[in-house]
Amino acid sequence: MSSTPDDLPLLQIGGPSDGPGSSGGCGDACGCGGGDDGAYELDPLTCGLDPDLAALLVAAGLDPVQVEDIAHLAVEEDLDQGVDVTTVATIPEDAVATGDFTAREAGTVAGLRIAEAVLSIVCTDEFAVERHVEDGHRVEAGQKLLSVTTRTRDLLTGERSALNILCRLSGIATATRQWADTLEGTKAKVRDTRKTTPGLRSLEKFAVRCGGGVNHRMSLSDAALIKDNHVVAAGGVAEAFRAVRAEFPGLAIEVEVDRIDQIQPILAEGADLILLDNFTPEQTREAVDLVAGRALLESSGRLTLANARAYADTGVDFLAVGALTHSSPILDIGLDLREDDEPHGDR
Repeated sequence: MSSTPDDLPLLQIGGPSDGPGSSGGCGDACGCGGGDDGAYELDPLTCGLDPDLAALLVAAGLDPVQVEDIAHLAVEEDLDQGVDVTTVATIPEDAVATGDFTAREAGTVAGLRIAEAVLSIVCTDEFAVERHVEDGHRVEAGQKLLSVTTRTRDLLTGERSALNILCRLSGIATATRQWADTLEGTKAKVRDTRKTTPGLRSLEKFAVRCGGGVNHRMSLSDAALIKDNHVVAAGGVAEAFRAVRAEFPGLAIEVEVDRIDQIQPILAEGADLILLDNFTPEQTREAVDLVAGRALLESSGRLTLANARAYADTGVDFLAVGALTHSSPILDIGLDLREDDEPHGDR
C-alpha cells in the first residue's frame, strides 16, 4: 500500500518523530512558516492561488506563496515577456479543451497540486480539474493522473512549465520509493541532503516525502552539522562541538566522522547524531554496537541500491542519499488533449 505525504514522518536530526504526521508537514524548524503545532498561517492577501488549492498545499507541508512564486517564475521564463506564438497562431481565442496528464512509465507521482498552481496562473478563465490520483501514489504507464478543462490556449501555454515541475518531482519520488522499498522491514529511513536545485528545495524535499523518505535539515539554520572543514577551522572535533553548543545551546548537533576512534569523544560531548562517512557495512555495525543507542546514526557515502540493505541491517537510523535530489531522472509524464474535443472553435 502506498503512502501519501501526510502519512510520512518528517524526522529532524534532534530525534525521531513520535509517529506518523506528528512533525506537522515540514516540521518545526522548516522555513515555510509552520509553527510549533505545524500550522501555517495563510494570508489571503499574499497568495493569489485558489483558497482550496492553497489549503491542499499547506496540508502537504508546502508554502502556497512560495509555490505561486515558483509557478510565476517558470511561466515568465517560458514566455520571456512575449506570448506563446505557436499557440496564439493556431488556436482560436475562445476554444476550450480537456487535457489529461498521463504517466508514460510506471513510478511514484509527486507535484500534482503544484502543476495545478502553474496552470491556474496561466488560465484567464475558470478551469475545472479532475484528480485521478494523489501525490505519493504509485502509478502505471498509461494511467491518467490529472485532467484539466480550460481555454485551449492557456492549457498549451502552461503545459511545459507544469510538466517540467511534475516530471522532476515525480522522478525524485520514484527514486526515493526504490530506496524506501529496499529498506522496508528495517528501522533505517532514506534521507535527503541539501544537494537540491536552487529555489526548488522545498518542492524537491516534498517529493522525497512522497516517495517514502524523510528530510534532513531544510536550511543551515535548522541544525548544526559539523564536517571536516569545520573541524579543521575550529582546531578539532571537540572544539568545534563545544563552540556550536556554546553559541546555540538548544540546537541539535550532528557530527561527521570517518574513523571509529572519533566516535567515543563526540559521544562524551553529547552529539545528537553521528554521520558515518564512507564506513563499510562491517565498520557501520561496529559503530552501532559502540554507540548502543546513545545517539542516532546516519550512513553517508558508498551507498547504492545494491548495498543499501546491508547498511540498513546494521541498525543505523538513516541512509543519507544526495542523489535523490541531484541525480534522479525525471518520470516521463505527458499532457494529451482529448481527441473528442475540438480545439478550433466553441464548445
